[in-house]
Amino acid sequence: MAAGASSQADLDLVVWGATGFTGRLVAERLVSHGQDLRWALAGRDLEALHRLREKIGAPADTPLLVADAHDAESLRALVSRTRVVLSTVGPFLRHGSLLVELCAASGTDYVDINGEPLWVRDMIDRFESDARRTGARIVFSCGFDSLPFELGVHVLETQARKRWDAPLPRVSGRIAFTDVGGFTAGTISTLVASADAARADHVTGALAADPFLLTGGFRGPQQPRPTGPEFDDRLGMWAAPWVMAPINEANLHRSNALQGHAWGEDFTYDEMMLAGPGDAGREIAEGITAVMAAIVAPRVAGAPAIDQAGPVVGGAPSFKILVLGTDADGHRMTATVSGEGNPCSDAAAAMALEAARCVLHDLPDAPGGLWTPGALAPVQIAARLIENDVLTFSAFAR
Repeated sequence: MAAGASSQADLDLVVWGATGFTGRLVAERLVSHGQDLRWALAGRDLEALHRLREKIGAPADTPLLVADAHDAESLRALVSRTRVVLSTVGPFLRHGSLLVELCAASGTDYVDINGEPLWVRDMIDRFESDARRTGARIVFSCGFDSLPFELGVHVLETQARKRWDAPLPRVSGRIAFTDVGGFTAGTISTLVASADAARADHVTGALAADPFLLTGGFRGPQQPRPTGPEFDDRLGMWAAPWVMAPINEANLHRSNALQGHAWGEDFTYDEMMLAGPGDAGREIAEGITAVMAAIVAPRVAGAPAIDQAGPVVGGAPSFKILVLGTDADGHRMTATVSGEGNPCSDAAAAMALEAARCVLHDLPDAPGGLWTPGALAPVQIAARLIENDVLTFSAFAR
């Protein structure tokens, strides 16, 4: 338990937002993989929680906790009962701040799936000192953004140090799906909310575009920022700008900073989505570019709201991330991260749950603070993901 966490905690884990799409997937995984945990389902609607508990086959005595994201008294009661809160309630900039504040103040550990760097920056500014004081480990972005990308870079750089006694400063991430798509409506809603915030004023927009938004004042070299389809000579394939790249980029630079720049102060990172070889690949890359732009384009007045119920784009039954690293001496290495399931839904839920389990069981001496998973516990989280068949990792020199 984090130093300062409530001695009254009778639960190991609370799934906050359990009746939402990703929250339900976490709950379903707990039914099959949570026998070693004292866990509860939490949300704002008791009847919906009752229905969920019955539908997923959870034990009839599984606690149901009712709270409101904007009501301090109800959230404080929830936080006081558990060692870890796993939050799936987004957009986090609208619904997540009070929970982080209360966890940081009480010493309760916290894990989430957010992909909102602007919100994370606000949380760092407001609650970092509280979390350090109480020992609360606040761990952001433990879903598809950005956990597998962080762990992929960690594997790459660890192997590079073993082989050449130095990190590889120029790193690229390339994501490939067996089926183009894989976004949930909740993911798209978060992307839209973040884009709306960035458009609201020029200062916020500049921050959103800053790859060093989360590094506490450190500024590294100019970062590559692909803006259209590109042919990747290393792979012989076309690639398109990837809509989550700015999220992963910001988190990776924070991870590097939190580790004392273990990957180098000259670390650069770019990220794209693979489309395929030849003319067909180029056409697909052009189409992906258009789709990604549309996701965060200004919304038309009167347009229907995005349905939050479930996936709306593609199935993506499996995915692979290639992490390619080079240096000025010609050293080259590739790491791969592979997973089954939709990366923005069931795979993300599995990643977040294993990260929460790691915080709960594997890190008795880790200090409080606002962390990325790749800086707090990359080895331990990766071990759990491998053991539970969520992700696989490999690395080889090229």
